[in-house]
Amino acid sequence: MTRMLHFLFDRDKRPQRGLLAVEWVIMGYLVLTLLLMAFLQTKLVNPESMLWGRFRIVVMTLAMWAVYRMLPCRLTLLLRIVLQLALLSWWYPDTYELNRLLPNLDPTFASLEQRLFGGQPALWFAQRVPYAWFSELMHLGYAAYYPMIVSVIIFYFFRRYDAFLRTSFVILAAFFVYYVIFVLVPVTGPQYYYLAAGTEQIAAGVFPSVGDYFCHHQQALPIPGWDGGVFYHLVESAHAAGERPTAAFPSSHVGITTILMLLALESRCRRLVFALLPLFVLMCFATVYIQAHYAVDVLGGWVSGALFYFILRTLYLRITP
Repeated sequence: MTRMLHFLFDRDKRPQRGLLAVEWVIMGYLVLTLLLMAFLQTKLVNPESMLWGRFRIVVMTLAMWAVYRMLPCRLTLLLRIVLQLALLSWWYPDTYELNRLLPNLDPTFASLEQRLFGGQPALWFAQRVPYAWFSELMHLGYAAYYPMIVSVIIFYFFRRYDAFLRTSFVILAAFFVYYVIFVLVPVTGPQYYYLAAGTEQIAAGVFPSVGDYFCHHQQALPIPGWDGGVFYHLVESAHAAGERPTAAFPSSHVGITTILMLLALESRCRRLVFALLPLFVLMCFATVYIQAHYAVDVLGGWVSGALFYFILRTLYLRITP
C-alpha cells in the first residue's frame, strides 16, 4: 500500500505547464464542431444544450489542469485522462446532432454490402446461429469494449508509465478522428436503417432512400440474440442509455480495439495480449451480430484502426519533446 501511494503521489520532475497534447486535440474538435454549428445554426435541434455541454467540458478540463498544477503528480495526471475518457459518453451522441442534418448514406453502404457479400450479414447472422451460448459470447464481446480500453490505459499507467501519455493520446485522439468522420459521413447502421427501410425490402435487396427520417426518429430494431442473457441485458441497457442513429462507418468499436491490440503488442506483455485477443475477435463478429454495423464497417475499422495507430503514434513523438 505504501509503495502504491508513493507511486501515485510521486511528483512529476518536469510537470506539463499547459494542456496535454490530447486535450489540445479535444479543444480542436470542439472548435471544429462549433464552426459547423455556426454554419448549420438554423437547422440545429438542440443548439443550447450543445453549447452548454461544450462550455462545461472546457471548464472541467481547465479545472483538472489547475488541480494538476497545484499537485503535479501521477494521480492528478491520471485523473485528467480519466475525465476525458468519461466525457466520451457525451461526445458520442453529440455527433448525431450534426450528422442528421446531412444526407443519409445507408443505402450506399447497404448496396455495397450486398455486392460484396451477396446479402446482408447483419440481417441473417443471428438467425443462422440462434444458440443462447453464442448470443452471450457475442454480447460479452461487445460489452467488453470499455473494459478493454480501461485495461490498456491502466496497464500502461502502472507498468509502462513512460509511454502512458503517448498511449492515452493515441486512444483518445483516435476517438475524435472517428467523431469527425461520423459527423461528415452520416451512416446509421443496420439496426436503424433496416427498421426505417423495412426488413422485407432489405431482404429483397432493395435499399431505398429514407430522406430526413433520422432527423426525427431514433427507433432501432430489437437487439438480436437470447434475451435472457446477462450480457444481452448489459448491451441492451447501454444502447437504451446512449445509442443514437450515428457512427456506423467505419466501426469505431473495431477500430479502437484494433488500436488496443497494437498497443498490447507494443507493450510486449503476453498476458495483456492473450487477455485482449479473444475479446477482440468476439468484438469483430459481435458488431455485425447485434446489427450495430455492416460487415464493411468492420473492414473499415480494421484499416482505419491500424492507420490511426501508426499516424497518431508518430505524430505524438514528433510534437512532444
